[in-house]
Amino acid sequence: MGVTSYTQEFTTPVAPARMFKALILDSHNLIPKLMPQGIKSIEFVEGDGGVGSIKQTNFPEGGHFKYLKHKTDALDVENLVCKYTLIEGDVLMDKLDSIAYEVKFEASGHGGCVCKMTSEYHTKAGVEIKEEDIKEGKDKAMGMYKVVEAYLVANPDVYA
Repeated sequence: MGVTSYTQEFTTPVAPARMFKALILDSHNLIPKLMPQGIKSIEFVEGDGGVGSIKQTNFPEGGHFKYLKHKTDALDVENLVCKYTLIEGDVLMDKLDSIAYEVKFEASGHGGCVCKMTSEYHTKAGVEIKEEDIKEGKDKAMGMYKVVEAYLVANPDVYA
């Protein structure tokens, strides 16, 4: 089993605590509302959102994937850091055992923040993963962040 790591970051004019609440703490409610064409539902199948919780994301019928499950490994609300692992789902294909993520929201100038994301792709034995193999997933995640950012900019009292 090999591990391939990728890091990406983006800046936003939205305060770090608001981005954390929207994307981490309340994503199961917000994301399906903002992106119904891409996310059918998100529900807890174990726990209530804290460490050890398992959240299942269900995709609309007819899409490339049916579902995926994330397990929350660490949640630091004070420092706006979340670590979670994609543990199950057809998005892993036959190439990956899991994908571990760390997301941090750090304050930047003018009240906004920098979102830093690290992804570790744990491949199955004998499998090599290339960046183009994961580009689509990274692009979809970035698209989701941008949709949430636009919603929070347009609704400055939400998650304030």
